[in-house]
Amino acid sequence: MVVVETVLAAIPEPYRTVAIRHRELVKFALVGGTTWVIDTLVFILLKSSVLVEKPVTAKVIAVLMATIVSYVLNREWSFRTRGGRERHHEAALFFLISGVGIAVYTAPLAISRYLLHLQVPEVSLLTQEVADFVSGQIIGVLLGMAFRWWGFRRFVFPDRDVRRQVPVG
Repeated sequence: MVVVETVLAAIPEPYRTVAIRHRELVKFALVGGTTWVIDTLVFILLKSSVLVEKPVTAKVIAVLMATIVSYVLNREWSFRTRGGRERHHEAALFFLISGVGIAVYTAPLAISRYLLHLQVPEVSLLTQEVADFVSGQIIGVLLGMAFRWWGFRRFVFPDRDVRRQVPVG
């Protein structure tokens, strides 16, 4: 995997040694970064066009789209040697944990908007947009990724080395 090797080579020692031992986490983080870009672009596009008055709805749709991409990338790359469940059961658990993850992802944005009232007219438009970005795209994503990492390894892909491919010889 050229991408993982490139990322690992860019990490300074002694952190590189730790990252190599946790290669699966590095892959998960790269998938997370990719889906973060998808989530961010969809969120901004929806929030600035058809869902101007509904930022939480825009966030939920963005996270759902990113989650679909996440399943494919995590199953086939990050956790490619893990499994232990029938595929339909695995997929159902993935989307269940991701559904709970949506609540974790969107909670900081909802708190920012509706509990702290960081929205126009209580604050400026710039403050609202910065608060939306920080709460939805940084805090929410970090909390959601931590939850999903734990849930995927614990429930979705619980067994190690069950899907390792045997070289044809």
